[in-house]
Amino acid sequence: MLIDTHCHLDFADFADERDAIITRAHEAGVTQMVTISTRVRKLDGLLAITEKYPSVFCSVGTHPNNAGDELDVQTEDLVRLANRHEKIVAIGEAGLDYFYDTQTPADQKTGFVRHIAAARETQLPLVIHSRSADEDMIEILTTESGKGAFPFILHCFSSGPELARTGVELGGYISFSGILTFPKSEDLRDIAKTVPMDRLLVETDAPYLAPKRWRGKRNEPSYVINTAEVLAECKGVAYQEIARITTENAFRIFSRMPRL
Repeated sequence: MLIDTHCHLDFADFADERDAIITRAHEAGVTQMVTISTRVRKLDGLLAITEKYPSVFCSVGTHPNNAGDELDVQTEDLVRLANRHEKIVAIGEAGLDYFYDTQTPADQKTGFVRHIAAARETQLPLVIHSRSADEDMIEILTTESGKGAFPFILHCFSSGPELARTGVELGGYISFSGILTFPKSEDLRDIAKTVPMDRLLVETDAPYLAPKRWRGKRNEPSYVINTAEVLAECKGVAYQEIARITTENAFRIFSRMPRL
């Protein structure tokens, strides 16, 4: 049993075969999935997917690469929407992305802090996107945690060891994607070895970042098994054990998500 804690089932890549994709996930042992919001204004589409598929849940939030487009979305809006539907189990994804020069750092930080406040108020986990922004991310997480704890996940982790350490110290979870399986990701596998077992999650970030076994193909939730296999190797445990552990961790952090 595995849970894909981060995918994007509303993306056009999946529109024509969503039924088959979810069936393949179930057949592979991926029993539940969380499809992650990138724009608050597209929440209704996410909810329609979750209502059609009992095993799919979602979040609400604005991706940092869309931050400037939704600066009108306030913390109270996120809280209200998060409480609107039982299938919404997280806030985000929000955060900082300095790799792509599409949004100003100021706009990204403004949106990010609002999402943090919503996670603090609702106690739903904040799904955090961080790319090429370790220093600012560490500063914001440390400062905001000092104002009151909030649950969070550093998703698709591909940053440095200091951000991983800070995230764990502040109570966060670290989620690994197919990047963990890439031949050149030895440094990332070294970081995975240091993350406590009770803070580990696995994800696909589908349709992106297919793991090594399916490299070059469009990613999908069933492929998360390859990431779990490599994570098990990193931790020196059996695949079944890492599947059990990451599943238990997923239910702990996504506290609103029921076991099916």
